[in-house]
Amino acid sequence: MTPTHSSDDRRDSTVRFEYDPATIRFGTGCAAELESELETQGLERALLVCGSTVGSTPNVIDPVTEGLGGRLAGVFDETTPKKRLQTALEGRDRLEDADADVLVSLGGGSSLDVAKAISVLAATDFGPAAAGRKFAETGTLPVPDDGLVPIVAIPTTLAGADLSMSAGLTAGPDSGLVDEEISGGLSATGLMPTAAVYDPELVATTPDSILAGSAMNGFDKGIEAIYAADATPVTDATARHGLEQLEDGLRGFGDGDRDIDTFETILEGIVLVQYGISRPSGSILSIVHAFGHGLTHTYDVQQGAAHAVVVSYVLDYLFEQEGVDAREEMLANALGVDNAADHGAAIVEAVTEIRDGLDLPSRLRDVDGPEPDEFTAVAEYVLSDWLMENVPPGLDPSVEDIEEILEQAW
Repeated sequence: MTPTHSSDDRRDSTVRFEYDPATIRFGTGCAAELESELETQGLERALLVCGSTVGSTPNVIDPVTEGLGGRLAGVFDETTPKKRLQTALEGRDRLEDADADVLVSLGGGSSLDVAKAISVLAATDFGPAAAGRKFAETGTLPVPDDGLVPIVAIPTTLAGADLSMSAGLTAGPDSGLVDEEISGGLSATGLMPTAAVYDPELVATTPDSILAGSAMNGFDKGIEAIYAADATPVTDATARHGLEQLEDGLRGFGDGDRDIDTFETILEGIVLVQYGISRPSGSILSIVHAFGHGLTHTYDVQQGAAHAVVVSYVLDYLFEQEGVDAREEMLANALGVDNAADHGAAIVEAVTEIRDGLDLPSRLRDVDGPEPDEFTAVAEYVLSDWLMENVPPGLDPSVEDIEEILEQAW
């Protein structure tokens, strides 16, 4: 459902919802069903794509290789958080050597993004030099309509990038493919995974510090899905229930609960808040994620830490603006604070408590981000981010507004 906004920027009741997500398998121990899922999908030989840490950690990779059984054709365990084009080119070579017809990504968003780049490269005739030139010129690679290698996503973190048609990609001069550092990405309907497998036992193997940051990223997806300009009744329903689950599960996690029920609750929330976000009409992520892009674009801020630092200040800003439809009532209901006299203040307090319970940073000065004299450049980048098209109806932020939020977060 794509809303058609009226001239006064209020949400319109006329919507169109087009969405073709991955098949979802969910539940404790469901990694054991991987071979059955591939058989159902008509897929024979899987190349497992992951990072070196995941690849060398038996309690993470063994359940997956065992679940794939005789359909495991090989393991490519060379992905990194930088999501390099060179890595994807090497992965394509491994795919061809293994004669694989499906990519199974295991780990965080970087492994899934690299798997998507491998799929695109496998469907084209780009050699390394041509791929480097095209990426340097456009910041992306053309995605063919046909020939993409299917992807099965198995997340071990909580950022919620699994039901997505997009991927980040970078290239550096050290690869010999480009002359300068390039940051870009891929996006096409064909890049939606064919299946996503959510096993709480695998998520439970990830270190707490990594889970906490990724959880904040995923939690913010639910918040933004509610107030984004392109929110729909479908995404309202899934995001609201997802936030309820996350509010419960993340508070428990912050209090030290590490039982499988806690991970199952959190993971259910993550699945729901991202459902319907990435669609052919575009993403419904909004201003918090634009801040995340601005802070991580040229700085070594981890995405989850960036979200943790700015989200309360961004929400304060949204709720203070007259004429802005930030949907406080719905957010307050999802977060269990709808009885509060001031919904906006109660939402900010609830989000802050969850962040603090996850032991995440609350000040920009405490992360590897920009200094105050760089805030104008960051603000300009945030405002130019395409996700700013999805800010709540009635909001018209300026560079000065964004700078003020950064100063408050400092």
